Amino acid sequence: MTGFRRPRALRPGDRVAVVSGSSPADQANLEAGLRAMEHVGLKPDVFASAREMGVDYDYLAGDDRLRAADLTAALADPAYAGLFLACGGYGMQRTLELLDWSRIDPARPKVVVGYSDVTALLEAIAVKLGWVSLFGPMVACNGFHQGPGRFDFDTLMTLLFTPAEVGGLTFLDARTIVPGVAEGVTLGGTATLLAASIGTDTSLPARGGILFLEDVDEKLFRLDRIITQLRRSTYTDGVAAILLGTFTDCGEPREVERLLVDRLSDLGVPVLAGADIGHGIAQQTYPIGVRARLDTGTGTLTFLEPVLSS
Repeated sequence: MTGFRRPRALRPGDRVAVVSGSSPADQANLEAGLRAMEHVGLKPDVFASAREMGVDYDYLAGDDRLRAADLTAALADPAYAGLFLACGGYGMQRTLELLDWSRIDPARPKVVVGYSDVTALLEAIAVKLGWVSLFGPMVACNGFHQGPGRFDFDTLMTLLFTPAEVGGLTFLDARTIVPGVAEGVTLGGTATLLAASIGTDTSLPARGGILFLEDVDEKLFRLDRIITQLRRSTYTDGVAAILLGTFTDCGEPREVERLLVDRLSDLGVPVLAGADIGHGIAQQTYPIGVRARLDTGTGTLTFLEPVLSS
């Protein structure tokens, strides 16, 4: 896991694509998010999937072919400096089945931002194209649509426009599960999606990496099953370190942490919990595909290379 291609930083006036690869977007939030993007100088083009409501299923933004065609076009068109996902939900795994990677030039990386169900796309981009991407706020959900002045929006925009100012992430409420310092390439995302991708041609195993995990709306026993699947599948073999974010509505927090300690502390690598990345919070943006150092003593993730090129 070396040599990921870095997209260039965004600039005022850049055209960017807004696409739904999963569930329908809240249209009021989407409009607010578009205004926030325009406020910082971006020129968003809204693809049809971002406007689609459920057709065959109420949890999917249009049909699979539409979502895949929109994603393919947005990733392939050199006119776009970036791709922002409108929202998560469910459906990206279906979309990836039809995405036409042959149309996308790996040598022309562009910024891709999303989280939750978009984890599957970020993994696929790393495997198929070798691009750095960003596990971060989406246009029509969380705080993005609240725009400037909101922590998650502001920190994302700082990273996108002035990446040299972002040398890493500090986690003020971090808790050391297993002490230590380790270096590796950042990867991971929403645990459910990582487990669902195992056995596909877009899964990115954690060997040599700093693995980030978070999740939402999973009962404790299901979260146990997901983490156990990551272990039994050999996905976690050779991992360098583990960073744990939010596990929103996954059970009583002390019980969730007890489970994570039980399932992850015997891997023999540093483990840090309490990162403000994930669902239900004003989150920091976590890059995928960047060499970094995790220090559980200081509660920091230091980037050993720029996230984006200037």
